[in-house]
Amino acid sequence: MEPVHIIGGGLAGSEAAWQIAQAGVPVILHEMRPVRGTEAHKTEGLAELVCSNSFRSDDALSNAVGQLHWEMRRLGSLIMDKGDAHQVPAGGALAVDRDGFSQAVTAALEAHPLVTIDRAEIAGLPPAEWDSVIIATGPLTSPALAAGIQSLTGEDALAFFDAIAPIVHFDSIDMGVAWFQSRYDKAGPGGTGADYINCPLDRDQYEAFIDALLAAETTEFKEWEGTPYFDGCLPIEVMAQRGRETLRWGPMKPVGLTNKHNPTVKPYAVVQLRQDNALGTLFNMTGFQTKLKYGEQAAIFRMIPGLQNAEFARLGGIHRNTYLNSPKLLDARLRLKADPRLRFAGQITGCEGYVESAAIGLLAGRLAAAERLGREIEIPPATTALGALVNHITGGHIVTIDEGPRSFQPMNINFGLFPPIEGQATHGPDGKKLKGPAKSVARKHALTARAKVEMEAWAGGEQAQAAE
Repeated sequence: MEPVHIIGGGLAGSEAAWQIAQAGVPVILHEMRPVRGTEAHKTEGLAELVCSNSFRSDDALSNAVGQLHWEMRRLGSLIMDKGDAHQVPAGGALAVDRDGFSQAVTAALEAHPLVTIDRAEIAGLPPAEWDSVIIATGPLTSPALAAGIQSLTGEDALAFFDAIAPIVHFDSIDMGVAWFQSRYDKAGPGGTGADYINCPLDRDQYEAFIDALLAAETTEFKEWEGTPYFDGCLPIEVMAQRGRETLRWGPMKPVGLTNKHNPTVKPYAVVQLRQDNALGTLFNMTGFQTKLKYGEQAAIFRMIPGLQNAEFARLGGIHRNTYLNSPKLLDARLRLKADPRLRFAGQITGCEGYVESAAIGLLAGRLAAAERLGREIEIPPATTALGALVNHITGGHIVTIDEGPRSFQPMNINFGLFPPIEGQATHGPDGKKLKGPAKSVARKHALTARAKVEMEAWAGGEQAQAAE
């Protein structure tokens, strides 16, 4: 049987290799370290953790990443198995001994009879004779391979820097303060004329907001990232430093809008949020890319009327990160539409985080193995964490509702990616009406309970098909 080739030995590539080999298909894992190093990696180990050693919350009842942990364990994840084996104390989070974890992943793959590890750089696109390839090269994809991908897909295929605005859960926005309206009621190519949520500020609120921005702490670029500021994506705090009115005549301009809650009073400034996913559960803060530290962001953005109780699906940032415009370029099975022998996995697809990268590697590996064995498996339902994540990557994102630039950005798993539950319970076991935090907890529990049932059904069906 011809092998499946995987380029990249990070978490996604390692997980994909394990899943393929466990399915009985030979795999060659190509990792360029130590032949060619990167600016961030320190060792030649597979699945090296280059930043934090945390896989974040392990709470599978109330947390979306905890639910993803649960699903990956259910599906025989190598990354979760070795993470559990090398856990270090971290409260409710799963954190690992980074060296022990990487060494264990490397040893498991080296010992597997169907895994071959090739220590060499794949410079440019894979050879034509490789008929099944998973590219899992992450945010530090080698320049030669990145150029090859661009040659297949066009110049806008890859982003090399994120300029990310915060993303807010819709149900945490106070629509008694905010309202839906596009500037001048203009309907863009995919819009209706009421496509933005608008949060109004009076003069005192705007001045206090600017003061907070100017006083806030920012994160620094890593040495190898450079400083990727350009006028199209300046951080809001940099704009504020250029003059107190800069934001008011930039992303916070109040023109062409009428506050439906108070139509006779013109706002001094307006923050707009644009729908970010097809479900309408997430909205991004338009033009609010930032290098503010996360704690500062949450406090400052909750100063904005309408966002005082905002829950963030992700906070803003600007950093180096190579990733595809996946909703446009990949099919539902993570294959490149321009060359379907190439499948992508991990951060390069537009997911964010160790666990999410490994999860997409797990799915890509299973899809590639099934394809090699002459089977075709279904994608997990969007009601599961894994299904919700891949749905966001390949089709759940709204490309644009206006003439603006592409807006697809890397995303961690979060409950905003899950389809809402219809007819959710409004009262607790004691008969009292659920409010505030209790209502939010009940919603999360309902989402994870549904996800577990759906994942069990999907995994059981996949196992039955493999046994035929």
